[in-house]
Amino acid sequence: MKKDTVYLISDAHFGIDLQGCEAREPAFFKWLQEISPEMSQLIIVGDLFDFWIEYKSSIRADYFQVLHALKKVSEQGTEIHYLAGNHDFALGSFLEEKIGIVIHHGDYNTEIQGKKVHIYHGDGLIKKDIGYRILKKVLRNPINQKLYKLIHPDLGVALGTLVSGSSRKYLRPLLNESIIREYRQHALDLLKKGNDIVIFGHTHKGELCRFDSGIYCNTGSWLINYNFASMRNGEIRLWRYREGLSPEEIYCSDLKNGSSAS
Repeated sequence: MKKDTVYLISDAHFGIDLQGCEAREPAFFKWLQEISPEMSQLIIVGDLFDFWIEYKSSIRADYFQVLHALKKVSEQGTEIHYLAGNHDFALGSFLEEKIGIVIHHGDYNTEIQGKKVHIYHGDGLIKKDIGYRILKKVLRNPINQKLYKLIHPDLGVALGTLVSGSSRKYLRPLLNESIIREYRQHALDLLKKGNDIVIFGHTHKGELCRFDSGIYCNTGSWLINYNFASMRNGEIRLWRYREGLSPEEIYCSDLKNGSSAS
């Protein structure tokens, strides 16, 4: 089978124990196995892990199987790109050197199948979220990350997981229609600058919107909905994975230029 399809996934939040989400990891392994023969690229649009801190000689044991699965995919010839999210921003050399993943700490502008594509996790886009943008600069400061790593891994991971879980609970009640419109507006602005496709994650709400100037895709969440996106022959599509069944397609909304964001 020809490897001619690019797959995108975000917001699996592996490493956090949530009731009702226990099957997301084995489902992820089955999904990778099913798509691997045709997958040319895998693009992780952030927050694959609920908390990531890269110690020099310590990797979380509960991440081993996911990392092993990604390593296997890489060895089979799939190019993997990983965009830092707000839960796994401290990505380091381990993923690049040992797993074979290309790391992007900000946005990722690329060409896929003849289309100009802008990809970003999506955190910090909301105008009112000034506090988070300040916190983001503090947490992503290289000096602060080095200081954090002085904490014993067992304590550092426990503390990071506690804070990470709290931020996720804080986000969900704020996700209303005005936020969805604001994300669409950001996408529309980027489309008007010459991009053909804009891809975000972060909101946990998967959607595919067709504007006059291009397409906006939010990759949704693997955490609960098993969302993923695919690109073949320059066409992007959004799906919901269903074990033992064909994926359920989430169809595109046709929106007039700017009308959805006002």
